[in-house]
Amino acid sequence: MRRTPVTIVGAGLGGLTLARVLHVHGIPATVYEAEASPAARAQGGMLDIHEHNGQPALREAGLYEEFRALVLPGREATRALAADGTVLLEEDDDGTGGRPEVLRGELRRILLESLPPGTVRWGHKVGAVRALGGGRHEVTFADGTAVATDLLVGADGAWSRVRPLLSAAVPAYTGTSFVETCLYDADTRHPAAARAVGGGAMFALAPGKGIQAHRETGGTLHTYVALRRSQEWFAAAGFTGPNGPADFAGPAGPVGPVGLGGPVGPAGAAGAAARVAAEFDGWAPELTALITDGETPPVLRPLYTLPAGHRWDRVPGATLVGDAAHLMIPNGEGANLAMYDGAELGRALAAHPDDTEAALTAYEQAMFPRSAAEAADAADLHERMFGDDSPHGLIAMFTGTGAGAGADAGA
Repeated sequence: MRRTPVTIVGAGLGGLTLARVLHVHGIPATVYEAEASPAARAQGGMLDIHEHNGQPALREAGLYEEFRALVLPGREATRALAADGTVLLEEDDDGTGGRPEVLRGELRRILLESLPPGTVRWGHKVGAVRALGGGRHEVTFADGTAVATDLLVGADGAWSRVRPLLSAAVPAYTGTSFVETCLYDADTRHPAAARAVGGGAMFALAPGKGIQAHRETGGTLHTYVALRRSQEWFAAAGFTGPNGPADFAGPAGPVGPVGLGGPVGPAGAAGAAARVAAEFDGWAPELTALITDGETPPVLRPLYTLPAGHRWDRVPGATLVGDAAHLMIPNGEGANLAMYDGAELGRALAAHPDDTEAALTAYEQAMFPRSAAEAADAADLHERMFGDDSPHGLIAMFTGTGAGAGADAGA
């Protein structure tokens, strides 16, 4: 049986799930990753892994039991607060929910450990990709080395280097950014904020802005503060992009869980946090403390999306998974979709061992409508969270009293 060598660019959850499913089916793959090592940067916070996509992907990868061992009990609890701290909604985690929470870094770890040694080639930043003809492609790295491949998969996120082979689409700024901060040992050192967040996820929302936080391990509170502001506004507040104060986009930037951006230097951290907190003047101090008492420099995460319903014509020997294929507003589905993409592509390649193009066609024909539907749900959720009716539209969704009550409001 002929096995087409598979080259995967990007060692995020989607690329690693693909590599693992291929390994389960005896198909060799190599993953090239720009980061120098698995510990090169923090991997983000909590992920809720869903019954209809993330969990089936992990079952396909043969890692479901390992995943269950990572689940943090109680973290599916959800509460909504008003700006003055009043509780608007409280949902406990009784252990029967379908969206168990794990740490992203731990999930990535079990995927990495499930692969044969040498599968991931660290420190390989892609500089260029070009077609060689006949469905083959060449990937050139920043150090001048290059590889040729029969099958190239872009799992390299929002600013994919592989995407231009298939599509001219580029991500566009949505007008909203998150500012990320963390509090540590919060039950002891920040008890009011810890009580406000509770045992799982908390959100306090208003039109155009919001404070969202999640309890992780060891009393860590991980916060994402949302603001509908221009990139110039954030530059004036003290945040910088990879190439200067007004630059927050482009392939040179560090990729975070929800977009591009970067941390403020220590000298400017307090000023930037204070400027963001000023947008919540009059809010309860236990909520604004999640910004002003942050123990990590605030990190800007601008939200970008690809065009709604993004798709491309079939290009021999190449395809995309995850954010490279369908970058959308965060709605709790990004990591789940990336893993599901990887698992479905791996299954398709295993089902068509002698016809790679048939496998890629089958994968893309199913992926395009699936991702388009999720992108529409994400846009609806974003409007519920930060639109003119916030937070009432989102609470109605949670309580089943409004249209779209079954949509996902996960972190």
